[in-house]
Amino acid sequence: MSGTVRILIADDEASLRLVLQTAMNKAGYEVDTAKNGKEALHMAQENYYEVVILDIRMPEMDGLQAFYEIHKIKPNLPIILMTAFGSSETAVDAMKHGAYDYILKPFNLEEIKIIVNRAIRMQQLTREVVYLKNEVKEISMTTTAPSKIIGESPKIQEVYKIIGRVANSKATVLLTGESGTGKGMVAKTIHYASDRRESPFIQINCGSIPEGLLESEIFGHEKGAFTGAIFQKPGKFELAEGGTLFLDEIGEMSANLQVKLLRVLQEKEFERVGGTKTFHTNVRIIAATNRDLTKEISEKRFRKDLYYRLNVVSVCLPPLCERGEDIVLLANYFLKRFSGELGRINMFFAPEVLDIFRNYSWPGNIRELENAVEHAIIMSSTRVILPEHLPLSIKVDDVEVTGKIIQEDDHFKPLREILLEAEKCHISKALERTGGNHTHAAKLLQISRRALLYKIHENNLS
Repeated sequence: MSGTVRILIADDEASLRLVLQTAMNKAGYEVDTAKNGKEALHMAQENYYEVVILDIRMPEMDGLQAFYEIHKIKPNLPIILMTAFGSSETAVDAMKHGAYDYILKPFNLEEIKIIVNRAIRMQQLTREVVYLKNEVKEISMTTTAPSKIIGESPKIQEVYKIIGRVANSKATVLLTGESGTGKGMVAKTIHYASDRRESPFIQINCGSIPEGLLESEIFGHEKGAFTGAIFQKPGKFELAEGGTLFLDEIGEMSANLQVKLLRVLQEKEFERVGGTKTFHTNVRIIAATNRDLTKEISEKRFRKDLYYRLNVVSVCLPPLCERGEDIVLLANYFLKRFSGELGRINMFFAPEVLDIFRNYSWPGNIRELENAVEHAIIMSSTRVILPEHLPLSIKVDDVEVTGKIIQEDDHFKPLREILLEAEKCHISKALERTGGNHTHAAKLLQISRRALLYKIHENNLS
C-alpha cells in the first residue's frame, strides 16, 4: 500500500490494544492507540486517520458516544465499532448513524484486516473520484415539469424521433417492450411534448384492477349501479378530458371491456356504468403492453380490430441490455435522485460497481437498475457505493446457473428460489477456488467472514 496509512484503535483492555496494534503494524499501518473514548475523541480531533476502531464499552466516554462525536466533526471518516456485548439494537443504531462496520468479539484478526483494507480503499476512492463532466440535470417530478427520458444510445435516439413526430398528432400510440423499459415515461413524454400538455395526463394499469371494477374505473358509474356504488363517480375518460389517457398493460383487459373501449375509439362517446347519459370525449389514447398482441390475437385473447385502432403508431422500447451506452448515465441519474431524496450528498460509484452494471444483463430493465441503486444507497454508510452494497441478484454472474434457470420454460421457478440457488452455487465456487479458506472466500465474495459462515450453515455447505 503506497504512503503511510494511519489508524486509531481505542480499547480499555491493554492486551487487546497490543494485539491489534501488532497485527496492524505487520499489515503495514501506522497505529495510534487510546484507552478510552475521551482520549480517542481528542486524538481524532488533533490528527488525521484513515480509519478509527472503537470498542463500545470503555470508561469516561464509551465508544458509541465517541463515535457520535467523531462522526459529527469528520463525517467521512470510516469508524469500525467492536464489542463483546452486541445487540441488534446497538448494531442497527450504529450503522444507521454512519458507522462503517460493526464487529463482535471474539473476532478473527484476518477479518479485521479485510474490513480495515476496505475502509481505507473507500477513503482513497473518495479522494480520487472525478465526477462526470456532464452531470445529469436534476429533473422535477411535478406534473408541470415531468421527468424526461434519460439516454443517448442509438436505439433510444430512434424513440426520441418517433416521439417528436407523433406528439402533436391525434393518433393513438401503442407502446411495446419488456417490463421495466420505461413505457410509462415515454407516455408522459409524448403527452407533455404535445399541445395537450396543459390538460390532464391520467393513467390506469389494466392489470392491477379486478375485471369487475376496471370498467367503473375507466368509464365511471352512477349511484346504485352495483353493490357498493353509494355515490356517483366519474371515470378516467372524464378526468382526462382534453388530455391523454394512458392504458398500461392493455393486454390484460377482458374481451367484454375491449368491445366497449373499441366503441369509444370509433365513436368518441361512452356511458357510465349503470347510466343512460352519453358523454362525448376528446381524449388521446396511449396504450402499453409487454405482451405480444399478435400472438394474443391468434389465440383469441385480444381483438384484432381493437389492436389496429390502438396501433396507429407503434413504439417498441428496447431492453436495457441493448442500451449499453445508457446504463452508467441512468445509474448516475438514479444515484443523484435517490441520494438527494435520502439526504446523502456527493455519493459515487466505485469503478468496479460500474463494471458490474455494464456487464450485467438487466432482465428487469430500467426498473431493476433503479431499485438496485436505491438499495445500494441505503446499504452504504459512506459516500462510496461498493459491490457489497448491491443486491445479491446483481452480483450473481454464474453463466451456467443462470442459463439453466432461463431455459427451464416448462417450470418457471420463483425468484427467491432462483436467487438462493445462484447464491449457493456462487459460494461453493468461492470455497472451491480458495481451498475452503473462509477468510479468503469471504474476501473474494466481498462479504464479512461472519456473513459467509452464516450462509454456509444456511445452505448446508461443508
